[in-house]
Amino acid sequence: MSATSIDTSDAIELAEMLTHIREWLTDTDHTELAASFTRFIGNNAYTLTDLTTDLARFTFLLGHDDGEALFNPDHQ
Repeated sequence: MSATSIDTSDAIELAEMLTHIREWLTDTDHTELAASFTRFIGNNAYTLTDLTTDLARFTFLLGHDDGEALFNPDHQ
């Protein structure tokens, strides 16, 4: 696999956007949003919880936070 680099300011901006989306997904009406997400995906193999976990992982990997949202999912 080839290496890819990203400018630090771009990484920060991307991480902030991912954090914002994750927080929005966890702060909204979870039942309605989960149903809508399942309809969009077409099955329940990849859930809204999976998505928010992935967003937390990407944010952590970009170095934006200490992984609290990833390693402690109850943390907002």
